[in-house]
Amino acid sequence: MSWREVEQAFAEAIEKGVIPGATLIVRHGADIAYQGAFGFRQREPESAPMRFDTVFDLASLTKPLATAIAAMLLVSEGKLKLDERVTRYLPNFGVHGKGAVTFRQLLAHCSGLAAWRPFFERVAEIERSGRVNFMASRGARDFVYEEIHRERPEAPPGARAIYSDLNFMVLGEAIEQIGGAPLDQFCANRIFRPLGLRATGFIDLALARVRRLEPVAGMFAATGFCPLRRRILDGEVDDENAYAMGGVAGHAGLFAPAAEVDRIAVELMTAWAGHSRFLPQKIVREFWTRDPSVRGSTWALGWDTPSPEYSSSGRFFSPAAVGHLGFTGTSIWIEPEAEIAIVLLTNRVHPRRDNQAIRDFRPMLHDRVMEALEAAG
Repeated sequence: MSWREVEQAFAEAIEKGVIPGATLIVRHGADIAYQGAFGFRQREPESAPMRFDTVFDLASLTKPLATAIAAMLLVSEGKLKLDERVTRYLPNFGVHGKGAVTFRQLLAHCSGLAAWRPFFERVAEIERSGRVNFMASRGARDFVYEEIHRERPEAPPGARAIYSDLNFMVLGEAIEQIGGAPLDQFCANRIFRPLGLRATGFIDLALARVRRLEPVAGMFAATGFCPLRRRILDGEVDDENAYAMGGVAGHAGLFAPAAEVDRIAVELMTAWAGHSRFLPQKIVREFWTRDPSVRGSTWALGWDTPSPEYSSSGRFFSPAAVGHLGFTGTSIWIEPEAEIAIVLLTNRVHPRRDNQAIRDFRPMLHDRVMEALEAAG
């Protein structure tokens, strides 16, 4: 197996409409073993080629690459303790039996909160009723937080794993409270700038509206047609709840190019090995260890691990690997012991969100990459 087979896999996927385009970085130790850009960043309303520096809507990669790292930093400073109750900082969250939920349970997706709720629909109703510019505002974000506080859990804390956007929305709110800054500013000041990242961050839609800012033409990978906004999205968060919250949320909203996602992976692997000033080894290893308290869960803290069968990581990653997927077609998988990281960014939701063919493509692609790495020695 060689990199030619990897390139062929992309060519076939693009031809069959599995994805319009992609960027890929394969890292092994200190070296980039392979990188490339394939296909199109946009197919509609007209075609535009993918570039290696194209910026992607990372969707749920926001959870591990922004929110979880922010939590790591606060833990390392002693400002947040994983087994503290969330109600210490968000007292109203404790209703309907949620008072015992801890930050560890939010991070490990075992808080009992529901997977998803269409909060954006209620925000849209409020705006239609006469509250001008409520959608995508700070007020709407606070409204969503209040709605989550009032949520009834679907399971007792720690009883079972439910992968939940709500967990990370709450974490985003808590990080703002504890860190003393809006989530996007905290992440910019404490994560992205210190790591030298120039194109990674949230897009504050409320600020963009006030300043009448427009996305830089040709910079972003287009995502899907949004029924709420009635257009193909380009440089605007795809997730409707994150959009309703103004583009800044703990579960979605982060944008980045592949090279800067790789830079984050490098720093985390360096910290895991004990050679980073950015984060202590102990904390990264705790966050990257699967939570054994919930039977059948594959979740670590903010990160997933390979499932025993049909993992998106393919057949070759070990149970000690960590990774995450994003709805828009993004993913990252890291094998810390072997110092391997694979960043795969696609816009599989463009132009239609119901395209699910990536489910078979991801594991196949990861297998080809791992086989090419082995063949390269």
